[in-house]
Amino acid sequence: MTDRQVSGDHDDHEGARYARELNTHLRWLDSFTGAALGVLASASGIYTYLGVRSLLDDTGAWTTFAALSYSLAVSVGIFVFWSYLMRLLPAVRSAASKIGLFLCMALGSLAIIAMSSWLNAAALAGAAAVEQHLAHTVQTYQGALERTHSNAIAGQALGRDVARVRETLSDLSEQEAVGDLSGLAGRGAVFRVLTQKSAELDGLEAQITSQERAVEEAFAQGNAILSRMRSLTVEPGAVDGRSVRFAEEAVRLSGLIAELRQLNVAPLVSRAAADLRDSVILPDLDADSAEGRVSQQSTINSVLTLLGDRATTLEQAAEEVQALPEATEIEYTPLSAADAVIRYAGNFVPSWAGAIAIDLLPAVLVFILMVTHSAIRTGQGAYSIEDTMTVAEMRAALEASKSLDVARRPPHTGAAPE
Repeated sequence: MTDRQVSGDHDDHEGARYARELNTHLRWLDSFTGAALGVLASASGIYTYLGVRSLLDDTGAWTTFAALSYSLAVSVGIFVFWSYLMRLLPAVRSAASKIGLFLCMALGSLAIIAMSSWLNAAALAGAAAVEQHLAHTVQTYQGALERTHSNAIAGQALGRDVARVRETLSDLSEQEAVGDLSGLAGRGAVFRVLTQKSAELDGLEAQITSQERAVEEAFAQGNAILSRMRSLTVEPGAVDGRSVRFAEEAVRLSGLIAELRQLNVAPLVSRAAADLRDSVILPDLDADSAEGRVSQQSTINSVLTLLGDRATTLEQAAEEVQALPEATEIEYTPLSAADAVIRYAGNFVPSWAGAIAIDLLPAVLVFILMVTHSAIRTGQGAYSIEDTMTVAEMRAALEASKSLDVARRPPHTGAAPE
């Protein structure tokens, strides 16, 4: 026998010993693997139960029974699924069989995530996700309130433009009273046209000024509501009760934002500017002479041209305010814990990871068993069962052989030959 053959036999014996050692470890691990898998499945079922209860509104006995039934089915399904794979996947040897079982494992893992993991995440982070939704809604409402208030303030700023036009007409009327425009002193036709439009603008200016306080009061009330909504997002206690009060405050704030939108005077200024140009009541020319009446008509035409120019300026200013981006319509939609944890999944990655890991952790055990069984088969090599039998296995085989020999031996009748 050559040294190479001796070395090969030694390596084969070492491999067989290595395989027997791994088999010993597997037998010890099998003694509690089922119990450990049952604990994992039960823990997943408990969190699944909590997640299901967060979806159900009723709190009666049937609801509790339904949630328990679902969570029990999930626990049994997880236990059976991973038990199958832990037994079968490490044992198969062909590539086709392994690929088929891998596909089954992937499909089953997706099913477990769909029926359990997202409910586990809802139980782990559902309340925090609902609070996140409340906080996000507060920010949205705050943006809408500030945008609407900004537009209303821009509308109030049109009061200065209206005041300038009114002052211009008032100055012209004073000049006409002393005869500096038409050359006819007094309160004639030109004076009446100027005072007519000046009075209209004076009323518009007073209306704009009167709304300043209403705008500021509405904005202050909106901020007070926002403050209460923010406190509800961090207030201790059950999130369901806080969500109800939050919804009530959201309804009030929505109405206040709509009211603040109505207080924007830009449309009013736009209509008043159109009336300033188009709705002019022309008085009768009251000069004593034909020359005076011609002068009055000429001055009135100039005034009408001036009114058209000022009206165009006011319309453009009002259109700029109306063109400002409006706040989007907001409607608060309450979310359940399960829905909230899905919508804000990116903010709760650790909770999602824990919820999925508790369901898919046995996959790691499956891979460990695959590697171990592959190492056992490699260590055993081409040895027959006789070459790899331990002393205890050999004794058991001998005892079984003796039992078979006794069973096959013909019974002794005890009769003497004749």
